[in-house]
Amino acid sequence: MRRHLFALSLVCSLPFAAQAASPSYDFGQPGEAAKADRTVEIKLGDMFFEPESLEVKAGETVRFVVKNEGSLLHEFNLGRAAMHAEHQKHMQQMMDSGAMSSTGMSHDMQGMDHSKMGHAGMNHGDMMKMHHDGNSVLVEPGKTAELTWTFGAATELEFACNMPGHYQSGMVGKMKVAP
Repeated sequence: MRRHLFALSLVCSLPFAAQAASPSYDFGQPGEAAKADRTVEIKLGDMFFEPESLEVKAGETVRFVVKNEGSLLHEFNLGRAAMHAEHQKHMQQMMDSGAMSSTGMSHDMQGMDHSKMGHAGMNHGDMMKMHHDGNSVLVEPGKTAELTWTFGAATELEFACNMPGHYQSGMVGKMKVAP
């Protein structure tokens, strides 16, 4: 079970085209759960987040416990609107390749059509490394996942679900990073 969750977490953190395996963001970086300043619970429902907005402080490490109480596969992704727009293209590619459906992840990762994702010729391990960027988790219905983030400079962000059509249906929240 633990190995399955690890593999799922690697797949769930999808790439942005120009990013390396360990991208850096001006709004922060992955943090350690054991060093979190606080824990925030996030409820995912079908086309909504609860809470709808959050405020954190620059330099704060937050452990997000993300529970999907809906019937669809959902994502919790930290970023800016332009990042989400780009990320949605990759999520659509994952759907088209068979890596995931509207309700869950493919548990047969070797059987995916990587050419539909622009990954033709890549071995499975390299593709998994490319998908791990730390600012995103996918959560299947009835499941819980965690994401820990240390926030950088004061800014405005969004947390969003980039599953095809979900952002457009209002599954996006505002996040203020205060000084």
